Amino acid sequence: MTVIVPCYNEAANIAPMVERLDAVLQDIAWEAVFVDDDSPDGTTARVREIAAEDPRVRGIRRIGRRGLASAVTEGALSSSATYIAVIDGDLQHDETILPAMLAAVKGGAEVAVGSRHVEGGAASSGFSTIRAAVSDAGTRLAALLLPTPVRDPMSGFFLMPRSLFEAVAPRLSARGFKILLDVLLSARRPLRVAEVAYHFRPRVAGESKLDALVLLEYLGLLMDKALGGWLPWRFIAFAGVGAVGILVHLAVLGAASRVPGLSFDAAQWAATFVAMTVNFLLNNRITYRDMRLKGQKLLRGLLIFYIGCSVGAVANVGIAVLLLREGLAGWGLAGAAGALLAVVWNYAISSTLVWRGR
Repeated sequence: MTVIVPCYNEAANIAPMVERLDAVLQDIAWEAVFVDDDSPDGTTARVREIAAEDPRVRGIRRIGRRGLASAVTEGALSSSATYIAVIDGDLQHDETILPAMLAAVKGGAEVAVGSRHVEGGAASSGFSTIRAAVSDAGTRLAALLLPTPVRDPMSGFFLMPRSLFEAVAPRLSARGFKILLDVLLSARRPLRVAEVAYHFRPRVAGESKLDALVLLEYLGLLMDKALGGWLPWRFIAFAGVGAVGILVHLAVLGAASRVPGLSFDAAQWAATFVAMTVNFLLNNRITYRDMRLKGQKLLRGLLIFYIGCSVGAVANVGIAVLLLREGLAGWGLAGAAGALLAVVWNYAISSTLVWRGR
């Protein structure tokens, strides 16, 4: 069995995790694969130190990309074991139920889920208000789409046959933090799920991977699956940010119009500049958070974004004027066509030149 442990700033938890797995999996052949998103605290180095002494420990260091779901996917696809288990690197999941989860799958279940919401399970008393709200809202939303009722679809603690994961993998969104829900929705059929109760522990060390934007990513995953994947979540997020940019543009333009002596052209340029800046920062934080730019790369990306969006603005006006001049559309339809072209252009530029995945 391969135990996949997605990590970010979990150096202090690596040794305790290995010790705990060794204690509860004594009668099971196992390996642990720590997938680290290039943590600055030396997580990968700590994994390498332990791996040098224990061949059951492996490490995957990812550079230029982040995200728990994609980390789990890479870890799972690196395995040749019959079964894979996924457990967080923060020691909050109860590893002692892994044998029971494995027995459930061997007994006929296709997925065994470590559940806080079945009888005998419980969340940590230190569960933050935001995290509890995200979990509750996510569970209710997931129930609308899941073909099989699952009490804890937000769980990041589960076990399944590797062959099943490999079959589902090409359809995974592999974005955000809710990889279990991604698996359940990507299977295209109801899976036999067994939920094993456990108590969610308080965090001891390391850094939480969750923040207030997790719910947005979760909504994006649900939308992506509801639409059958034909409209990428990243494009939806980019367009949503663009809509915010329009509101910012209008607000700045309205404020600038009250400045004595300021021409419309100058006010329009100022509003455009502010809106593009806001769009860039929001996209960096939301749409491309798994490839977030920092430092000098942030400034370079902003410059490219300005240039790319300026070309998009010219194309927007050009196509709108052409349609209007040729009598192919009225003001509204021509404007909408130009705006759609600009969004697609800006998205293409952003995905290929500003936020480039490795």
